Amino acid sequence: QIQFVDSGGGLVQPGGSLRLSCLASGFTFSTYPMNWYRRAQGGESELVAHISPDGTNTNYADAVKGRFTISRDNAKSTVYLQMNSLKPEDTAQYYCKTTIRRIEYWGQGTQVTVSS
Repeated sequence: QIQFVDSGGGLVQPGGSLRLSCLASGFTFSTYPMNWYRRAQGGESELVAHISPDGTNTNYADAVKGRFTISRDNAKSTVYLQMNSLKPEDTAQYYCKTTIRRIEYWGQGTQVTVSS
């Protein structure tokens, strides 16, 4: 059974940092690209970051470039999102996601709230 467990969210002040983790199981993690998405309350899902299967290629939404870093540890079947210089507009539920044989698989999400 393919499964993701997202963790690491919380309440942080503007300018602070958080590191999100997504632990994957049930498939060959190292052969699939991974993504982090976010959805603010009442908003649409937004692609935040993407990483290739071997971790050598990454892409970011313009809103997070220079502040967020996606990485992965294939030995641990885990993808990370390091978030620095957080802003109130980063407040959202964050999800990891991949597509396997045209089926989308999502983590359960972890809430990030940036507020003073």
